[in-house]
Amino acid sequence: MDGRSGQPEAAAGQPLDRRAELSEFLRSRRARLKPEDVGLPDFGRHRRVPGLRREELAQLAGVSVAYYTRLEQGNGRNVSAEVLDSIARALRLTDAEHAHLTHLAKPKSHKKKPTARQQQVRSSLRQLLDTMDGVPAYVVGRRSEILAWNRMAAAVFGDWADLAPGERNWARMVFLRPEYRDLFIDWEQKAIDIVCALRMDAGRHPDDPRLSALVGELSVKSDEFRRLWATHDVKEKSHGVKRLHHPLVGDLSLNFESFRLPDGTDQSLVTYHPEPGSPSAESLRLLASWGADAGRPVPSA
Repeated sequence: MDGRSGQPEAAAGQPLDRRAELSEFLRSRRARLKPEDVGLPDFGRHRRVPGLRREELAQLAGVSVAYYTRLEQGNGRNVSAEVLDSIARALRLTDAEHAHLTHLAKPKSHKKKPTARQQQVRSSLRQLLDTMDGVPAYVVGRRSEILAWNRMAAAVFGDWADLAPGERNWARMVFLRPEYRDLFIDWEQKAIDIVCALRMDAGRHPDDPRLSALVGELSVKSDEFRRLWATHDVKEKSHGVKRLHHPLVGDLSLNFESFRLPDGTDQSLVTYHPEPGSPSAESLRLLASWGADAGRPVPSA
């Protein structure tokens, strides 16, 4: 849903409006900046809207106000990479935000549209997962879909084999399944990470009907998702620490690494490991020793 109107941003199954996405993204990034953040004087004048004015942003980027206004209204046609770079610098965008802006303003043409097809995982990658004994690992694809996993991932996160393929999706699980709210100690941060990743997907694949359907479904069913989606935040998180409360072994603190595959499939291999000698390491060894009994079932919706 749109954070201002309360209406769904995209009808289920309909492509996201790339021009609207570009417009709202630029507005949201401009709104978070203050004059003092970018070295501009603020003489205490009354500001009708938060953040920088369009003319201030245009001045910082070295473009005309009319040109920037057209871009912020969603007209990115014929905009150059150099202008986008200048605007990204003026807006203090992160690398992920800069990439997102580029995807929205200058979308790549795709002669084929594979985004609606079922994603496939190479057999050699599935074999690699199986050899990672003691290391929870899975492959995640577009739309936060979980495509393949090993035995330890099932032991830690739940046996996703019990779910229908369409339900093996981080966004659906985190926002719609109470057991995952209990599993992640910092549930809010996990939710933010998922929404940011979905925004990146929306920039790369605005014509993906399955992504639009997912966004529409979650916008209707989850107030938290609707609130986070309206922020237009984007980021890519390649490593960090996840703290979990496992129903069998208690609290776990696991380092994670996410490796994006270089084959253009938009898939990533995600692995988790504890600090050597830590209580979490002992808990993982305990889960591994239980074998199939450790793969706790995921309750059906």
